[in-house]
Amino acid sequence: MNVLERIAEADSLDAAVESWLAQFKPALSQDDDAALNDLFLAESYWRDILALTWNIQTVSGSGPVAEALASTRAMKPSGFALDRARTPPRVVTRAGTESLEAFFKFETALGRCDGVVHLIGDQAWTLMTALDEIKGHEERSGKRRPTGQSHSRDFRGPNWLDQRKSAASYTDADPVVLVVGGGQAGLSIAARLTQLGVDTLIVDRESRIGDNWRNRYHALTLHNQVQVNHLPYMPFPPGWPTYIPKDKLAGWFEAYVESLELNYWTGTELVGGAYDEAEQRWTVTLRRDGANREMHPRHIVMATGVSGIPSMPDIPTLPDFAGQVLHSSQYHDSEDWQGKRALVIGTGNSGHESHKISTQAVPR
Repeated sequence: MNVLERIAEADSLDAAVESWLAQFKPALSQDDDAALNDLFLAESYWRDILALTWNIQTVSGSGPVAEALASTRAMKPSGFALDRARTPPRVVTRAGTESLEAFFKFETALGRCDGVVHLIGDQAWTLMTALDEIKGHEERSGKRRPTGQSHSRDFRGPNWLDQRKSAASYTDADPVVLVVGGGQAGLSIAARLTQLGVDTLIVDRESRIGDNWRNRYHALTLHNQVQVNHLPYMPFPPGWPTYIPKDKLAGWFEAYVESLELNYWTGTELVGGAYDEAEQRWTVTLRRDGANREMHPRHIVMATGVSGIPSMPDIPTLPDFAGQVLHSSQYHDSEDWQGKRALVIGTGNSGHESHKISTQAVPR
């Protein structure tokens, strides 16, 4: 295919998507459910992530999709157009099905949104809509970044470091959001909220930022590739290994907290809390350095992961076993098992890793 043919094909793909969007916009904004239905295949799917429904949901089938979309007209969606900053429309194969994939952007009365559509012919097979930012609450980045003027002009006042220490101490203040757990999820949500100007505190019971990775077994690296593990605002350097070693990631967590000015209390445990409906605040007790501290955040985010608490099998005779019994979270190095025989119970990632590493030192 020569250059002119490629240009003609690209123009044709753009035109196909623009034609669908041109029909989708009036069908969505006007009282025309039949037109909406005709724009989707009988077997089609729409997934919304807070853009039109303030919910995360998936609807399937042209009729239910049209009905669900029609119910969002109060959001006043408008401005549907190809997103020229994203990958241009292209033919792809997804789930064994060939379709035309395109990224687009639009707005609602409340926010700016993104979308992805897969077209088969002149109908949509899948549609995804997602909220990108809320109007009036844009992130403080790019052209909206802080000027830093207060740090450089007020020579008699506190400097940047003084202000950071004061903000992180919460001596006479409470965070708006308390994030419990300082792993990937906790850091990501805190970074997003901080950029939105929402006062956020992360608490973690480990003694050092990154210890949730640093203290795992000696040979651990991430099990999925670097490009799917980026944290917001600070992607991993392009020269990093495909599979990141645990200690390298732990160090990155520390740098991430410092660079993004996240408030983070180590050695801190959430003891308990209760919600006051009248005040619309929580009352929580945190234990830090052996002392209790009461706080009153408006929101709590539990970012402790799905497997932070060891699960041991209920085997009645297990206490009678004379050998060593430990959970995979307590496993550190195969050298500890040199010359021993081991039985690994469980076939998840930890079980497979423990078996793979231990077979280097443990007889079968």
